[in-house]
Amino acid sequence: MQFIQTISFANFTRLILFLGIATATFSLGCSGSTTAATTATAASTTSVYPAAYQAARWTANTTVSFPSTCSMTYTTTGVPVVHDTYYLAPAANGQTVVATTPISKMSMALINYSASSLKGNTATVNICPTAATASTPTGFGAIGFLISGIALFNAYEATGQVALSDNVSYTFKDSNGVAQTASFLDGCSSHQAGGATGATWHYHGLPICVTSTIDTSTGPSHLLGFALDGYPIYGGRDITGTVITTSQLDACNGITSPTPEFATATYHYVLPIGVTGAQSSIGCYHGTVNAKVAAAARKLACNMPGMAMGM
Repeated sequence: MQFIQTISFANFTRLILFLGIATATFSLGCSGSTTAATTATAASTTSVYPAAYQAARWTANTTVSFPSTCSMTYTTTGVPVVHDTYYLAPAANGQTVVATTPISKMSMALINYSASSLKGNTATVNICPTAATASTPTGFGAIGFLISGIALFNAYEATGQVALSDNVSYTFKDSNGVAQTASFLDGCSSHQAGGATGATWHYHGLPICVTSTIDTSTGPSHLLGFALDGYPIYGGRDITGTVITTSQLDACNGITSPTPEFATATYHYVLPIGVTGAQSSIGCYHGTVNAKVAAAARKLACNMPGMAMGM
């Protein structure tokens, strides 16, 4: 995304780092190409998940392959299929402030969308996941990827505020006199995080621009993507089409129930409908996480200084 004026994205981009997890390999695009690899964890080859991932409706900006029964390599251009023309981002370098977020009071400036700064990502994950003895909190950066080729982040911005709760919009007329609205996060719960050499487009919650292409307004949610521990991600309706409430989900936003892909009740994450609080995204990993890899990945923060919240 290019700014209307030259702008520093420092206040916004410090959150762009990637968590490494067990049985996963990542290629990060912030400061060259960096790979963090882990020792594979034994998994049952009779897992129900691989067939569902093989049949998922991946979009044209993604490439998916299956090197083995229990591994999937996912590569994306990182360019969103759906996006607005204008966005808001933290103002810097004397840029005109047009809005202020309601909670963190970040000063927002107007920017133009541009795909030129967006980078792709590659992840090879274990798709025969097993539950960990204890969950691990999700951190800043990508915590999963969706069929749309876009990363999923957790609910929080680097300010420590829940992104969807701290959203703000600005309405103006463009050079042709046409009314336009720019928001910090668009109607698909998405925007970009910049980096030293590029930017990652990502969601902080349910992307209705994606679910509208695979689900009906009253039917069940279909497989929407995967978390980096290998468990699948779904939208906010159960197998009967009933809206899933946050009280039905565990601390990680997970639930064990049937889905269109799994006739037998199976664990999966849910991005609930209409939620703008901390449960808008996945709060922790249900699957096994390699702590050493996660710690190493935290250092790959695009050579930017860390913020609070344990970075």
